Amino acid sequence: MLEHRIRGAAAPIRGPASAADTAAGRDAAAPLRWREKLAYGVADMGFNFYWTNVATFLLIFYTDTFGISAAAAAAMMSTVKIVNAFTDPMIGAAADRTATRFGKFRPWLVWMSIPLAGAAVLTYTTPNLEGDAKLAWAYGTYLLMMVCYTCVNIPYNALSGVMSADPQERSTINGLRFIFAFAGSTLVTAATPSLVRLLGGGDDARGWQLAMLAWGLAATVLFLLTFGGTRERVAPPPGQRSNVLRDVRDLAVNRPWIVLFVLSLVIMVTITLRTASAAYYFKYVVGRPELMAAFVPTYMIAAAIGAACTPLLTRFADKKTLMIALMSLTALLSAAFYVVPADQVQLMFALQALLGLVLGPKSPLAFAMLADTADYNEWRTGRRATAMTFAAATFAQKLGTAMAVATIGSVFTALGYVPNAVQSGGSQAGIVWLMSLIPAGFALVAVLVMCLYNLDAPGIARMQAELAARKDPSA
Repeated sequence: MLEHRIRGAAAPIRGPASAADTAAGRDAAAPLRWREKLAYGVADMGFNFYWTNVATFLLIFYTDTFGISAAAAAAMMSTVKIVNAFTDPMIGAAADRTATRFGKFRPWLVWMSIPLAGAAVLTYTTPNLEGDAKLAWAYGTYLLMMVCYTCVNIPYNALSGVMSADPQERSTINGLRFIFAFAGSTLVTAATPSLVRLLGGGDDARGWQLAMLAWGLAATVLFLLTFGGTRERVAPPPGQRSNVLRDVRDLAVNRPWIVLFVLSLVIMVTITLRTASAAYYFKYVVGRPELMAAFVPTYMIAAAIGAACTPLLTRFADKKTLMIALMSLTALLSAAFYVVPADQVQLMFALQALLGLVLGPKSPLAFAMLADTADYNEWRTGRRATAMTFAAATFAQKLGTAMAVATIGSVFTALGYVPNAVQSGGSQAGIVWLMSLIPAGFALVAVLVMCLYNLDAPGIARMQAELAARKDPSA
C-alpha cells in the first residue's frame, strides 16, 4: 500500500557513502542492550515529576493556594501554553543543529536540567503580591518553567529516533519509557499531597514550593543517568544543508506527520480534560478529595501495564489499526463515566483502570510513529530533521493542553464555579461532563483523524531497507 503512495515522491540525490556512513548504518540497525533501553526510559519518570504536577495539581494550586480565580488561572495557563508551543520548533531546530562530541540531543539533558528545576520552584512559589503583580508573577514563572521544560524534553524525544533505526526497537524503547513515565505519574499523584502537608507543616504555600524542589532535584539525577547511558547512532545524510524554513516546508507536505500532528492535539485535549477535572470531581461531586491520591495512580499503573504490552501488540497488529482501536475504546469508556453515580466509587476506579490499559500503548505508538515519519522525510527528500519532527508534534500537544484548560475555565465560569464552596447543580454537572462526554467526543475525532494515516508496516520495511542501502551500498 505504502509503495503505491510514495512512488510519486521526489527522489533524493544520492551521494557516495563513506566508510563512516556505512559503519553508522550497520550500527543503527544493531539491537540495543537492555541497559541502554533502561537508561533512556528513566528520564521520562523525571519529566513526569514536572508534567503530572502541572496537569493534575497546578490549576487547583492557582485557585485554592496561590489565590487567583479559575478564569484568570485558566486564561493564564492557556496563554502560556500557546506561547510556549511556538518555542518548540525553535528548540527543535537548535537541537538538530547542535554538534558536540556527545551528539546532538544528549547534551541538552545536562545543560537545562538545573534551570528547569529552579523555574519549577519559582512557579510553585506564592509571592507576597496582590492583583496584577501576582498574576504577572504567575505568567512569568510558568512560562519560564515551560520553556526550560521544552529545552530538555524536545531533545529527549528526538533521541528515541536516533538511538536505533529499527522500528521494533523504537517501539520497545518508547514502550519502556512510558512504563517509567506512568510510574513517575503514579508516584507524583500519590505522594505530592502528602509532601505538601509534610514539608509545609500546615502552610500549603511553603509546602508546594518545597515539594517542587524535591521533585526537581530527583528529575535532574534521572536526566543525568540518561545522558550517561545512551548513544546517538542515526545521523543526517552526509553533507546535508538545510535551514529552518526548509525543515518546516518538508513537514508541511509530510502527510503521515500531519496526521500525527492533529492526532497529538486531539488526544492531549482528551487526556487533559479528564486529568485536570479529576481533582474537582472528587472534591465537589463525590465529596471525597482524598480519593485523588489513589484515583490517578490507578490509571497510571494500568497505563504502565498497557505501555509494557506495546512491543508485543506491534508484533501482531499494525500501528494504525492499534491506534484506531485504542481511541475507539477510549471514547466508549469515557462516555460510560457519565452514568456512574457519585457513590459508586468502585465502578469509577474500574473504569479508570480500563482507560489506563487502553491508553497505555497510545504514547509509545505515537512516538514510534513520529520516528517513522522522520525516516519518511529523509527517504522522500534526502534531508533529516529529527528534533523538528518531534518538536512540531509537541507543539500540537501543548495547543491541545491549552484548549483543554480553556474549555475547563469556560465551563467553570459559565456554570458559576466558586472555589472552596459547595457547588451549584449546574457547576457539578459541568464537572461530570468534563470527566466523561466531552473527552469521549474528542476521542472519536482522534479515530477519524487516524483513518487518514498512510504508513503501513510493509511500506516502512521497504523504506528502511532503502535508507540502509544508501548508507551501505554493499548490503
